[in-house]
Amino acid sequence: MSEVRIVVVDDNQDAAATIAELLRMNGYVVQTCFDGEEALVLVRNFEPHAVVLDCMMPGLSGFELATRLRQSHGDDVVLIAVTGLDEKAFGVGQTFQVVDHHLNKPIDFAKLTKVLPKVG
Repeated sequence: MSEVRIVVVDDNQDAAATIAELLRMNGYVVQTCFDGEEALVLVRNFEPHAVVLDCMMPGLSGFELATRLRQSHGDDVVLIAVTGLDEKAFGVGQTFQVVDHHLNKPIDFAKLTKVLPKVG
């Protein structure tokens, strides 16, 4: 796969920007957004290979976003949930059941790149 497109969704804009920049430095093509509704539109237009999404966002939660993406894209997109909360926190465990992978914040970038489609 020569070009790997990733969407990063996090209501914390600094966190989204940091993840996106690290991914770009490693050859990924990245778009960011900061809420679930915006992510649905971006995913439809950008057609990413993977979506890195925060579990706890206002409005459309990570669980709702992951569920809708899974319904519309099936297994064609890799879904990776990230959270700073414990798995037992409301909504986090549900999200983990829908996504392909989950990581704790702060994100270990090496672990993230292991679960993403490979560039090149």
